[in-house]
Amino acid sequence: MNMKKRGAAPRDRPAASVRAVTARRATTPQPAAPAAPITQGSQKGVKAAIVDNAGNTVRSLVGLIDASGFDSLECAGYTSLAHNPEVVSAVDTMARLVGSMTIHLMRNTPDGDVRVRDELSRLVDVEPNRNMTRSNFVKWIVRTMMLEGDGNAVVFPVTFGGRLRELTPIPAAYCAFYPTEIIGGYCVVIAGREYAPEDVLHFVFNPGTYYPWMGEGYRLVLADVVNNLKQASATTKGFMSSKWKPSVIVKVNALAEEFSKKSGRQKLLQDYIQSSEAGEPWIIPAEEFSVEQIKPLSLSDLALADFVKLDKQTVASILGIPPFVLGVGEFKADAWNNFVNTTVMPIAQNMQQEMTRKLIDRKDEYFTFNPRSLMAYSLTELINGGVTMVDRIAMRRNELRDWIGLPPDPEMKDLLALENYIPAEKAGDQKKLNGGN
Repeated sequence: MNMKKRGAAPRDRPAASVRAVTARRATTPQPAAPAAPITQGSQKGVKAAIVDNAGNTVRSLVGLIDASGFDSLECAGYTSLAHNPEVVSAVDTMARLVGSMTIHLMRNTPDGDVRVRDELSRLVDVEPNRNMTRSNFVKWIVRTMMLEGDGNAVVFPVTFGGRLRELTPIPAAYCAFYPTEIIGGYCVVIAGREYAPEDVLHFVFNPGTYYPWMGEGYRLVLADVVNNLKQASATTKGFMSSKWKPSVIVKVNALAEEFSKKSGRQKLLQDYIQSSEAGEPWIIPAEEFSVEQIKPLSLSDLALADFVKLDKQTVASILGIPPFVLGVGEFKADAWNNFVNTTVMPIAQNMQQEMTRKLIDRKDEYFTFNPRSLMAYSLTELINGGVTMVDRIAMRRNELRDWIGLPPDPEMKDLLALENYIPAEKAGDQKKLNGGN
């Protein structure tokens, strides 16, 4: 129950905010009756009493607590997702992984899809614009979609003479999206100018239910969890810096005039307690002082770490990342590979489909992200898998060398058959296949 002090506060000190502290008073039992609160106030404090219809006091409320004593534990104000360490750590992990994948321009052929290397593929995969590399460009898109853009990121394609010159990222603060009169249609507004959706790259994360063409992000879903983590951080900081948890209490005779003033108590500390060297013993009069050591309330007593762990696991579950990315639990290769397949790749596929349908005119070409480098493979697993494919004539040795980061060897171009590792085109010339020994 919060009650305000009646009357003006004295000018020589600020008015203290007041909280009511309940103290039960023993009374003579009376018949139960509806109780009506009555509040009394004075300049020195606040008193409140609850009386029954007969005028007997049932409970008295008296309190005077200065709120400034709790300022170190207070958590107020709005915290955006971009300012929460756990959310930023999770989003940056996903952005780095998507940004580290190379972007291939592929073309359909009767014998399978092949990679195309031309000016367009170099622009998208190497230098999307004059100021950014592909890695930073893709990281910006993912981060903007999930944080500042609230589920949306806009890139403006700059063309000259009918050819694509660069891809310019547009800050989320400059963009807006409005529905049009056409059902399901919308327009993109950049710095006050309207553009049709087909004229810009509009990357969407977590499509909305009312406007499916616009992303919603996870701002509302994560709001409560982010506030809990912020309060936990404020509580930890308050406990680490609070002045209300001394480890040693020194008892003195308060009736002595010397110790009744702050200057006298300060002089006591300087004369007897404070020392110039660490570990130096205190020498104090036995008759006038009493030193006691106490154990203040710690963060372990509040079980704060358990609540923070639950909140981090909630953030990880909502964003689809393994908890160990946020420091909860141990690394597991299977969980990491599942994270790449179920969280990172859907984001990459969303981006590659948007670029394919708006940057390529040919119907037999498409962009794709290469995820093989993201998997938690060991060198032994890569070599064993590659050797098996070489033995089955499904891979050249130079391709295996590329898997493990080695340059190609001119003598390892041919496909080799199992057994004697002869060239595949000469496998039918073996004498045992022609009746020889």
